[in-house]
Amino acid sequence: MSRKKVNIVTLGCSKNEVDSELMQGILDKRSFEYVNEPEEANIIIVNTCGFIEAAKEESIDTILSMAQYKVGGNCEGLILAGCMAQRYSKELLEELPEVDAVIGTGNIKYLNAVLEGINKGERIISTDNINSEYLERIDREVTSPVAYVRISEGCDNLCTYCIIPQIRGRHRSRRIEDIVEEASDLAEKGVREIILIAQNTSDYGIDLYDEYKLGYLLDRLNSVEGVELIRLLYVYPDNINDELIDSIKRNKKVAKYLDIPLQHASDRILKLMNRRTTRMEITDTITKLRSKLPGLILRTTFIVGFPGETEEDFNELCNFVEEVRFDKLGVFAYSREESTPAFSLPNQIDDAIKEQRRERIMELQMKISEELMSNKVGNFYDVMIEEFAEEGLYVGRSYMDSPEIDGVFYVKSNRELELGEIVKAQAVEFLEYDLIGELRDESC
Repeated sequence: MSRKKVNIVTLGCSKNEVDSELMQGILDKRSFEYVNEPEEANIIIVNTCGFIEAAKEESIDTILSMAQYKVGGNCEGLILAGCMAQRYSKELLEELPEVDAVIGTGNIKYLNAVLEGINKGERIISTDNINSEYLERIDREVTSPVAYVRISEGCDNLCTYCIIPQIRGRHRSRRIEDIVEEASDLAEKGVREIILIAQNTSDYGIDLYDEYKLGYLLDRLNSVEGVELIRLLYVYPDNINDELIDSIKRNKKVAKYLDIPLQHASDRILKLMNRRTTRMEITDTITKLRSKLPGLILRTTFIVGFPGETEEDFNELCNFVEEVRFDKLGVFAYSREESTPAFSLPNQIDDAIKEQRRERIMELQMKISEELMSNKVGNFYDVMIEEFAEEGLYVGRSYMDSPEIDGVFYVKSNRELELGEIVKAQAVEFLEYDLIGELRDESC
């Protein structure tokens, strides 16, 4: 009997990307074959995102698009996975007759059973285990020199705007030995940069070891042969301690790059958000980081238009952005999500005002970014080549840029470069968020 062909369409963040790779890895190869294109597939899995309204809309559009393959294509079964599937499992199955099964965020280990079930004509909901343990020792399929490594799952922060604890569960750290083993396996497959992710990476270890262990984890990962760069995302400011900073400083493979989601700078709004830091504490942390880690690249994200945000609160945020001068910055307009405490807060902000405030912050950041980028011209950087652009021109990234969310480093070269190769390039021009460089003459 021929194997059924399966395709996974991934939406949302890097955590979903890891989940998709895990699902691909646990497929029973005797019964199922993974294919790269949905039009080839007998079964399509849409790994959805449901964090904010725009993400939910994208997920619905994608589901409906994939459902067309059941009408005029090879598709016999449509499965929904991921955050929106967890959050709205019953509604999705009731309102979308094209959908055959829903798998929640903690139930992907049951994928093969679900696949067998829909082959028998069953409609399945499997969403009852959001606090499940991470799937260890799965042979992840990776084709890039860059891979995400999830060091924990879930979140205990309970920010008032966030639905994540309800769909990803409580905070659960993975064992250090398991993370190091996964990094080693990825390195053997050609991965040169690993990006550590979680809902909150700075909380790593506290539940498992009764102490924050992110710094120690970096020490262990720094010794993994084949890994050239280790990048940290989602490092909440609460638990950036001296041990972590010292670990980043002493471990040469750890990028001097931190993604620190701050969300606001007004103490009043931070309190309404149930964030655990004040503006003064945040400022002190950033000052210490920049003092101890020369060349550090700081990325952050903010939410504008949170319920009750006054012009005074917003102006305080603008002043903070101008004062700190982040290297990278993203801004989201507050999304009012049912089942969160902020949904019921008074003084909800009009969407038009939210967008005006978002644009104003981005205009401020554009000017800051141009000034910071101009200061990088003339400097040399190690750049990982990721894409061929045109004859003599390649697209890559230095330690200053995380894939997909930051800029790129264009490299001019008279010789042919290999994808995944790390070269030394001198920045000669700058754009708003990107650099253009030339390959250094190795004979110099």
